[in-house]
Amino acid sequence: MTDEFTLDPRLAADTVPVGDLALCSVLLMDDARFPWLILVPRRAGASELTDLPAEESHALMDEIRIATGVMLAFAKPDKVNVAALGNVVPQLHVHVIGRFLSDPAWPKPVWGVGTSQPYPLHARAQMIERLGALFAAA
Repeated sequence: MTDEFTLDPRLAADTVPVGDLALCSVLLMDDARFPWLILVPRRAGASELTDLPAEESHALMDEIRIATGVMLAFAKPDKVNVAALGNVVPQLHVHVIGRFLSDPAWPKPVWGVGTSQPYPLHARAQMIERLGALFAAA
């Protein structure tokens, strides 16, 4: 592993920063079709969950729980999907996606369904502010 953490350019291009937890950067996927957070452990070279030492692995699970709670409070989805795939972007990251029985991909995974619809800038700014407050209160 290299020493300096840098966010993968594909994640940076598709997301908006929400803030940082102790281990992870929290990103909002810029796709208005799905409420979708991404947690990225700030550890250079990490691509698999097993690349994290045990203590950080536990911290990641705690942060996934926090993000899931935030998603439930924020979007009130029917279900929250949590996934760490890394097939396209190998940098370790965890998706926390609010799912609704009425969403365009239900019940299938969100990947590869339709075309991404970026948030209007004003709506995105309001979401970032609300998400930041929910994370601060968690």
